[in-house]
Amino acid sequence: MGRKLFKDGIVLTLDKDIGDFNKADVLVEGSKIVEVKPNIEASDCEVIDASDMIVMPGLVDSHRHTWESVVRNVGADWSLQKYLGSIYFGNIGSLRRPQDDYIGNLLGALEALDSGVTTFLDWTMIMSNDHTDEMIRGLKESGARAVFAHGAPGDAEYWNRESTIDNGADAKKIKEKYFSSKDQLLTMGLAIRGPEFSSWETSVKEINLARELDVVCSMHLGFGTWGAVDRSIEKLNNANLLGPDLNFTHANAVSPEEMKMLAENGGSISVTPEIEMMMGHGYPATGLCIENGVKPSIGVDVVTSTGGDMFAQMKFALQAERARVNSKIIAGGEMPEPLHLSAREVLEFATVESAKSLMLEDKVGTLTPGKEADIIMVRTSDLNIFPVNDPIGTVVQCTHTGNVDSVFVAGKAVKRDGKLLNVDLEKIRKLAIESRNAIFEKYGTPDNVLV
Repeated sequence: MGRKLFKDGIVLTLDKDIGDFNKADVLVEGSKIVEVKPNIEASDCEVIDASDMIVMPGLVDSHRHTWESVVRNVGADWSLQKYLGSIYFGNIGSLRRPQDDYIGNLLGALEALDSGVTTFLDWTMIMSNDHTDEMIRGLKESGARAVFAHGAPGDAEYWNRESTIDNGADAKKIKEKYFSSKDQLLTMGLAIRGPEFSSWETSVKEINLARELDVVCSMHLGFGTWGAVDRSIEKLNNANLLGPDLNFTHANAVSPEEMKMLAENGGSISVTPEIEMMMGHGYPATGLCIENGVKPSIGVDVVTSTGGDMFAQMKFALQAERARVNSKIIAGGEMPEPLHLSAREVLEFATVESAKSLMLEDKVGTLTPGKEADIIMVRTSDLNIFPVNDPIGTVVQCTHTGNVDSVFVAGKAVKRDGKLLNVDLEKIRKLAIESRNAIFEKYGTPDNVLV
């Protein structure tokens, strides 16, 4: 790939030691960032004109169900209970063929790249090893950086509090077959059911398996009507199982004391603000995390019900949390001043903290020399952005996916001039429609769907 010099952009490194620049350059050699500063002198480079661009780290989505892209937006009016009943327990999720998972993951990963998400955790529902192979094939073809979180089938026999079934043997084989090295775009995680959707003994067994495999271990936990009752984080803490390799999605109803346990002993929270507010998980835990010493990460979650757009999720996270605090202040007879959560903090949640939650902070999340060159460029000449006065505010409050001009993963261009590269969109659309139709022919077309 040689050397690339991103020249004269507004550069947001998000690295506190390096800082941000109104005008600077980024030098990339191969897959790595080697220098960030104004006026870099370098020869034998591909010079990329960034003079009308914000140059920044690729966004990192800490929780996404990627295969669902083939049935995207079918659940725009679904509650959590409706979603679980429609996707899990022998329904839509169990009707997929292996080829449906290939195109679902390829389509979903390309959507992520197109919108400036260079890294994401793919939280999977595994039906068979053939499905696993096809999911991984789709991710590989996309060119994205992803954590493939190997999960369990969506059947009721797996997803209940008494379940002792596990598929750890398959996970070990998948690790050996596809993920022998961490120096690759695709790395492995485990998507376990956790103590609220399987037996305690099974959860402990799967957490220990993740540590044996040296992978991040992600689970849904602490939301809905059962979240406050179960006190799962406290149980994990009492069993000395907490650690930075455990990732908890949602956590809307956990106690402040449990958050303090995470702050002290390790563990990350993935907030998926739009889906949580929509479906009934509870109020996003952004403030609950911050107030108790935990910096959250951000995820999209289920693309059955929203788009795979992290710019939107940043806005949801920021304004939902500001509204929560502002309402309390107003109820006390005062007006909020100043706002307690900043746009910069939320941008860090979607980059720095999300990378940490996936155990990838040594590779991505900031534009730091030595890290992988996962870089996106946002056009500053677009009418909804120009003129740029506050670059951080621009990215968090004004930018949408259509403003993403270019995307690089490990130094390789996957999008330039607003278009994905080397992608046969006609073929992808054809395969996606075929898969969607095949699934709905088995399930029955939902009432709100026009096909």
